[in-house]
Amino acid sequence: MERFSNISMAVVRRLPKYYRYLEELLRNDIKRVSSQELSKITGFTASQIRQDLNCFGGFGQQGYGYNAEELHKEIGKILGLDKQYKTVIIGAGNIGHAIANYSSFEKSGFKTMGIFDVDPDIIGEKINNITVRHSSEAEQFIKENDITIGILCTPKPKSQEAAECLINGGVKAIWNFAPVDLKVPDNIIVENVNLSESLFTVSYLLKEKEEANAKKR
Repeated sequence: MERFSNISMAVVRRLPKYYRYLEELLRNDIKRVSSQELSKITGFTASQIRQDLNCFGGFGQQGYGYNAEELHKEIGKILGLDKQYKTVIIGAGNIGHAIANYSSFEKSGFKTMGIFDVDPDIIGEKINNITVRHSSEAEQFIKENDITIGILCTPKPKSQEAAECLINGGVKAIWNFAPVDLKVPDNIIVENVNLSESLFTVSYLLKEKEEANAKKR
């Protein structure tokens, strides 16, 4: 995947957490927050937070902290959330259903335009008021509707073929829930969400904790 700046991915992956916690502060009518207070609720050190935010310019004032609303807005711009992205979902199984019905995505600017599958029992069904179409229609639909992001929720054997359909249609990015490493051109952004790997990480941490506790006995 091609990168266009020298900001590390570690920093980029912390930004959504800052954004989410700032949103919670605003819902609780908190107008101002310090890096120390953000540290307590995010789990990152105050120094790390200041370093991360300094990568994108100065947002706080010494002795005052951060204006929560302004910082939330600026991080939203950094993340590109001041724009709207048209998306399609390939694969209308359990994960596809869940994503299509998740209202927060559209509130954040990610609008699902189409849902596609090959299962005749699912085609024609409506998910969140969107009719599921046959996957053979996806490429043309993407071209006609200027789709930016493809959300891939297909079984492993069909994933590469589905990804190529998305790319041929003209998407610029793929959010991949399929348990496979896709082969894509360098100019296509791919973000993999592997549920098994995440669960296996939980398993490792549990094992590590149990071993540490056993040593203390």
